Amino acid sequence: MSTDAKDKPRLTEQEKKNNHIASEQKRRQAIREGFDRLASIVPGMEGQGRSENLVLQSTIDYMKNQLEEYQRLKAEAEAAGMDVSSLEIEGIEHSLANNHGV
Repeated sequence: MSTDAKDKPRLTEQEKKNNHIASEQKRRQAIREGFDRLASIVPGMEGQGRSENLVLQSTIDYMKNQLEEYQRLKAEAEAAGMDVSSLEIEGIEHSLANNHGV
């Protein structure tokens, strides 16, 4: 153990508790900010309040719609004779086929 560590006083139980509370508040704030960023990206979320469940469900619905539109456009391009092999996105077909709900 270094001399600095020996000289440094130990935290009191109250200081440990205060540090824990501050860390937890910082974690919660980061989560809130993440949900706010997500809500600002997903169309239709403006003015919906900040229900985390609503944000997640709306995000899932939006992403499913985007993936379905991607598949439709890809099929349309393929039907028109275009090479769509470079448009493959790994795991998309499996995700759509399973149609996971949350």
